[in-house]
Amino acid sequence: MSPLKISWKSLWSKPLSAALNIMLVAFGTGILTILLLASKQIGDKLENNAKDIDLVVGAKGSPLQLILSSIYYIDFPTGNIPLKEAMELARSPFVKRAVPLALGDNYNGIRIVGTDSNFVSLYHLQTKQGKFWQQDFEATVGSAVAKAEKLKVGDTFNGAHGLTGSSDIHESHHYKVTGILETQGNVTDNLILTNIASVWKMHDEHENDIPRELTSLLIQYRSPMSVAMFPRMVNETTNMQAASPAQESTRLFSLIGVGVDTLQWFAVLIMLISAISVFVNLYNSLKERNYDLAIMRTLGASRTKLFLIVIAEGMMLTLAGTIIGITLGHLALEFIGKNQESSQAQLTGFVLLYDEIYLFFTGLAIGIFAAILPAIQAYRSNISKILAKN
Repeated sequence: MSPLKISWKSLWSKPLSAALNIMLVAFGTGILTILLLASKQIGDKLENNAKDIDLVVGAKGSPLQLILSSIYYIDFPTGNIPLKEAMELARSPFVKRAVPLALGDNYNGIRIVGTDSNFVSLYHLQTKQGKFWQQDFEATVGSAVAKAEKLKVGDTFNGAHGLTGSSDIHESHHYKVTGILETQGNVTDNLILTNIASVWKMHDEHENDIPRELTSLLIQYRSPMSVAMFPRMVNETTNMQAASPAQESTRLFSLIGVGVDTLQWFAVLIMLISAISVFVNLYNSLKERNYDLAIMRTLGASRTKLFLIVIAEGMMLTLAGTIIGITLGHLALEFIGKNQESSQAQLTGFVLLYDEIYLFFTGLAIGIFAAILPAIQAYRSNISKILAKN
């Protein structure tokens, strides 16, 4: 009989003990898998959504809140800024492109964004069906929005006041879907786009009687000199603030990283406990099977074969736990993603990462580490003494 078959039968001679060890390894591996997938996806989303945006200008307040509301659409804006002052900044020699944003409404929790053609250029948007908005109350919807809300070109819908909830619906005007965007793999998949005038008119029929406002401006610099000059100019000479997506995204990820690091250490601790548990299981099993192993030696089994049998037991336990843990980690993250309230930061478990291969190597290492001492003991066992005692 091969060492693998012997190891397999030996493990399942005590199914409860084997199942406990596999469960410990699976639990630790599952947590690491969730953290690995979530960290990668969040990092990619932060990078992709802010890819070509150098600065965000908005109302005074929290810079991080301004970034979250204007780039990731997962927070409330810090306020509004006067249209006249915003357009003066847009014409600055430091600015290559300025993208105006007007927020304030939603459709079933999906944000309606008033903007212009600069937004299309910034994100390199293309339509899959229909065309981009042109007239007031025309809307182009992201691919995920069209799928989730079952919207198609020609459909109409009514927005609601506020960025969440549908209690205050604007019944005086409705939007008409003129186009559906190609899937972009960024935040635009989950937005409804229209012109700024539509957002203004939706809130006030007498738009010419009050000063017009924007929520924020997305800025692209014209030259490297703009990096040093423009943010300081905005913060010191206007009632607006300038926030750097790169700096605030790094800050956000560092805040998230504190929790991630804590969970990683917790998972590592579980893996360490599982290694100790596998070691104890193999050590006690070896003591009980000394006589059986001695008989195998008398029947021709070599020391190396006994060594490999014990090593194989440890590797089988940890690899089984690793595979189960990775599978459960993917399924758990998919469940979490499906039940997220925010569609902008939605996660999925149905992705595979190259880094997951390291989890398999970790499982192998734990199995070998836990089994090495019992395997050496089996290799050095004295046949005559064992048989004499029995």
